Amino acid sequence: MSLFERYLTLWVALCIIVGVALGHFFAPAFQAIGAAEVARVNLPMAVLIWLMIIPMLVKVDFGALAGVRAHWRGIGVTLFINWAVKPFSMALLGWLFIGYLFRPYLPADQIDSYIAGLILLAAAPCTAMVFVWSNLTDGEPNFTLSQVALNDTIMVVAFAPIVALLLGISAITVPWETLTLSVGLYIIVPVIAAQVIRRALMAHGGIEGLNTAMWKMQPVSLVSLLATLILLFGFQGEQIIDQPVVIALLAVPILIQVYFNSGLAYLLNRATGEAHCVAGPSALIGASNFFELAVAAAISIFGFQSGAALATVVGVLIEVPVMLSIVAIVNRSKGWYEAGGAVSRRRVTPAATPEAEA
Repeated sequence: MSLFERYLTLWVALCIIVGVALGHFFAPAFQAIGAAEVARVNLPMAVLIWLMIIPMLVKVDFGALAGVRAHWRGIGVTLFINWAVKPFSMALLGWLFIGYLFRPYLPADQIDSYIAGLILLAAAPCTAMVFVWSNLTDGEPNFTLSQVALNDTIMVVAFAPIVALLLGISAITVPWETLTLSVGLYIIVPVIAAQVIRRALMAHGGIEGLNTAMWKMQPVSLVSLLATLILLFGFQGEQIIDQPVVIALLAVPILIQVYFNSGLAYLLNRATGEAHCVAGPSALIGASNFFELAVAAAISIFGFQSGAALATVVGVLIEVPVMLSIVAIVNRSKGWYEAGGAVSRRRVTPAATPEAEA
């Protein structure tokens, strides 16, 4: 992890301060940026989000899908957590904490919007940063790559229906046209563009050329993220100054669902006898969020100044320290994990190897 990535939470906090200050002192400029829309899509924001997402997606090799059978237990556990548990547990936690327990302390007109933002955050599994988390746990790289490629493939068709279902359950009007447009703009277009770029780089420089290009593109992605946050907090500034407690309250359900989902994935992998080098990244992929997509969708559907946009940004704020804490837990518990009966049996039997299982 680079120095910039390691202190991402600090940079996000600084962006909050800068964005709030700029939004306060240069309100007309931010209003002009907010007005630059076509079909409810803010053009400056769309450009920044593409610059943020596409370099991350260039890392994904969809050819890795051919190897999913080698770690089918870990793949199955992660898919179950990502698509059958996480979005629904977040909707439940959002309703419990934001819609009920914390309701007296939050703006009444933003309650539904906050819950919608939490749902958007949980409905998209992380794509790029999981490569960092996997590396920090000595994770199996082929598993991580296969899982990310599979998740991105599923996300193209599953993100909109799951979000629409959960927004409907939460009694929030589903803007189908805007939601569909968001999926096209922030999933399908970036995936296609990234794969075109990836193939071009591989054709000209091979894997070394690809790695060099990804290293050069990484700062573009991070700078775009921070610029997006400055714009977002420029629009959210007055609300944050007036109600700083909102951020702390929104962080509670996010923290609970992250630790719950990562712990559940870790335990399920142990129960099925999966190797620790697969269980670690499985738990991390199961817990982390594709917050870039969540921010983009929240802005497109609900607007810059919505509670949904603010809720997704809280996810960015706590992502790095929370995931690093899970990395530490996974690494320190390796001995306990490998002492599990199912894991121990698979380590000493021929069936423990992918070749034998195939």
